[in-house]
Amino acid sequence: MKRAVFALICVAWPSMAVAQSTEQAVNSITEADIYRHIEVMAHDSMRGRDTPSPELDLTAEYVASEFRRIGLKPGAEDGSYIQRYPLTEGRRQLSVAISGTSGWQPGDDVVQMSGGGFEASGPLVLVTGSGEPTQPIQVEDAIVLVAAEWGGRGLSAPSQQLVTAVQAGNPSVVIIATDLSDRFWGYFSRGQNRSQVTMGSATETPTDAPTLFTRLATAQELLARVDVEPSWQGEPSFRTLSGLNFDITASFQTSPRSAPNTVGILEGSDPVLKDEYIVLSAHMDHIGVASNAVDGDSINNGADDNASGTAAIIEAAEAFAMMNPGPKRSMIFLAVSGEEKGMWGSAHYSENPSVPISQIVADINTDMIGRNWTDTIVAIGKEYSDLGETLDRVNAEHPELNMAAIDDIWPEERFYYRSDHYSFAEKGVPVLFFFNGTHEDYHGVNDEIEKVNTEKATRIVKLMFYLSLEIANSPEKPKWKQTG
Repeated sequence: MKRAVFALICVAWPSMAVAQSTEQAVNSITEADIYRHIEVMAHDSMRGRDTPSPELDLTAEYVASEFRRIGLKPGAEDGSYIQRYPLTEGRRQLSVAISGTSGWQPGDDVVQMSGGGFEASGPLVLVTGSGEPTQPIQVEDAIVLVAAEWGGRGLSAPSQQLVTAVQAGNPSVVIIATDLSDRFWGYFSRGQNRSQVTMGSATETPTDAPTLFTRLATAQELLARVDVEPSWQGEPSFRTLSGLNFDITASFQTSPRSAPNTVGILEGSDPVLKDEYIVLSAHMDHIGVASNAVDGDSINNGADDNASGTAAIIEAAEAFAMMNPGPKRSMIFLAVSGEEKGMWGSAHYSENPSVPISQIVADINTDMIGRNWTDTIVAIGKEYSDLGETLDRVNAEHPELNMAAIDDIWPEERFYYRSDHYSFAEKGVPVLFFFNGTHEDYHGVNDEIEKVNTEKATRIVKLMFYLSLEIANSPEKPKWKQTG
């Protein structure tokens, strides 16, 4: 009998040890740690972690220091934790002078939207109408003013067709005059005469025909001086306004910049499955400093968006690194930047991954998990792969978390396409996106740590841990569904 009991203990011991290791790992995910990580990244000294900025670089170094402390392997090409990707900073300066207007000038009510440095002078050609031109409107080497109608999020369809026809007619400059709201005018004008950053390396200035915007009221004031009333009605037509002469000068200079991703790798414990990888991703950047202060505060701290998600992957990384044996598949912990500018960092990483993209079997992305419901998190993309079924099963196995992981309830917002998981989905990698939705402080100066529910975030990270462990140890890798 004693021999049989001893044999039973010997058989059970490995699974007991694994269970103990998993429990210890989960218990290492604490509210205090999550609060500490968010507090560092969302502090005023980080000035909103804009891409690019010195403060974003400090954030990347902080995440790297945590990966180093945890014991993850560096995952960047140069053997470090920091992968940098190229950006180009361009600076435009625009000067517009008009003669024949009794000294009247447009001031700052003209902004340049495209094109590089140029000089243009000459009379104005006014293009009006609401028809649908089927061929280019030939206005070569002319400064053209198009009276256009604003359609809410952009030019109305007929006006856009009119502008396209004018641009195809080889003008030297196109000035679009439209009834922009203050919101859109602020969007267009805030970067004028300031640097603007784009992704990639640029060795030449833009060569496309310059397009300028002005308010319709400004154009009407100008045209009133030559007794012309712009109209959106009738067939497209144009006329030269010989009483006005424009002199426009624009300069455009570029300089190289770069921005960071932080990458740490935990090698899997299985001799075969360790060559497959699961990515846990989050963006560490935010939108920087606001141009206008609210109650004396101009720093967009981004505590929920997305210091909360970045804290989640740090905590998950530490939990997985504690396990002995560790997860069978390898894991990549990825903090990217430039998400707020168009998912720059994840796009670069998916093109330049630490391992061949074919070896990445899943991406679990976390973006904003500290606000709204206490016991609910949205898992966007559940319906597109069997990751959704795995999540449902894992969630049911852990009722102690009291966390409902629900389907996307805002399909009209297209959130599936708006965070870093999508860079992996485009490469064929099954994805899930943990997201608590936006709120009144989204992209505002009041997204502060005091409003983050770190207790809720802790339970979400534990759910992510259990889900990722299930994926890591499953004999089968995740699969897309037909709908995906």
